[in-house]
Amino acid sequence: MLFQIKSYLQFLWHSKNEHAVHSPFVFCLLTKCFYDKKSKPEYAVLRKYRNSLLANNNTIVVTDFGAGSKVFKSNTRVISKIAKTAGISSKRAELLFRIIHYFQPDSILEIGTSLGLATAALSLGNLKAKITTLEGCPETAKIAQLQLQTFNYNNVESIVTPFNSYLEKRNSSMNTATEHAIQNTEHFSLIYFDGNHSKKATLEYFKLLLSTVTNGTVWIFDDIHWSKEMEQAWEIIKSHPQVTVTIDTFQWGYVFFRREQPKEHFVIRV
Repeated sequence: MLFQIKSYLQFLWHSKNEHAVHSPFVFCLLTKCFYDKKSKPEYAVLRKYRNSLLANNNTIVVTDFGAGSKVFKSNTRVISKIAKTAGISSKRAELLFRIIHYFQPDSILEIGTSLGLATAALSLGNLKAKITTLEGCPETAKIAQLQLQTFNYNNVESIVTPFNSYLEKRNSSMNTATEHAIQNTEHFSLIYFDGNHSKKATLEYFKLLLSTVTNGTVWIFDDIHWSKEMEQAWEIIKSHPQVTVTIDTFQWGYVFFRREQPKEHFVIRV
């Protein structure tokens, strides 16, 4: 907690708003998407999805393949508490919806479904998109799958798998049609990384997915200031030669591969 407080204070010291941004691409993203305060009808749908989870007092046994939880001391967890403390916040779910609506990606990968709170936002942002969401824990995935079915998010394919297994298999089978889960797309327009918050895993996913990048690809990394190691991973990602524009909003790190853009890094208050 102390580390995150120090990181946040440093973030506030360095962060700017749209008035200090001279990149037309980033300026439009901020003013037309990040800072869009208008209410959307989809927000009510996202609230209903969340409220149904907050009312669920059943317990599940969570299999944690990631860096662990800073909130829960036991793997036996109440669904409502997972939704309240470990899931994406309402504000960030709305922002994620706006990002998808703004970029209109046709193929989306989510690494880390959890209870599907972010998945719902990804789906609502573009109902025509093909969304693949990965979850390592079978019990958590089961709850998310039921939720997504109940709310008719029919453009989502939920896969229960260790993340590395899926990504490595996808890489080796990129040009084959033997695996149903990986044959349907050769690229992802947008990837939301919210699975394993460790430096090693984050960089492994980054390297494994670089082959899917196009000029318009958008990547979003969650919890880039979660730990010193995650900050180190973020610095390595920023400096990669294929990466041009990055945006640090403290909670999320945005990565763009636009060849026409000069290499720039922005620290933005959202």
